[in-house]
Amino acid sequence: MGEKLTFLKTFLQQPSNIGAIAPSSAGLVSMMIESFDWENVQSAIEYGPGTGVFTEGILKSMQEGTHFFAIEQSATMVEATLQRCPEVKIYQESVTNVQELCSKESIQSVDAIISGLPWASFPDDLQNEIMQTMTQVLRPGGTFATFAYWQGLALPAGQRFASRLRSTFSRVQRSPTVWKNLPPAFVYRCTL
Repeated sequence: MGEKLTFLKTFLQQPSNIGAIAPSSAGLVSMMIESFDWENVQSAIEYGPGTGVFTEGILKSMQEGTHFFAIEQSATMVEATLQRCPEVKIYQESVTNVQELCSKESIQSVDAIISGLPWASFPDDLQNEIMQTMTQVLRPGGTFATFAYWQGLALPAGQRFASRLRSTFSRVQRSPTVWKNLPPAFVYRCTL
């Protein structure tokens, strides 16, 4: 219950940075984690881990020796992620600085990027900047996964984001709906 209250409190304080009123469900975590061939992922980054529910799934799924770190802007969410996953390396930074962080981590290119960011709540220029910096570190053939809420598809921002994915990636798939999530969601699985 404490995690849900932390999430709600942070959402109320920073709705455009959090984008949800509750942490993702176990079903959505599974759907996201299944987007990757973890046996062949040597380097992975998580954008916006929130309370660490995806982080925990990543740590359980990745192979020994996989180079992984997370990027989260909110100090409250960094603390929540570290409480759940104390062993994770997490930077309190903007994901727009991903190239510098990869250099710091001695990562040449990234195989997998997992995102919990509220894309539809970002202005176009920020979406563009994040996409541009992400595609500069994600290797050709690398995988990007993020989720969206069904009601977002009806909004212009959600439609623009779906269009941006199709114009950025060579392949974009949408998972089945995870109905046991608040609100119901699906995963975009994208290949560069």
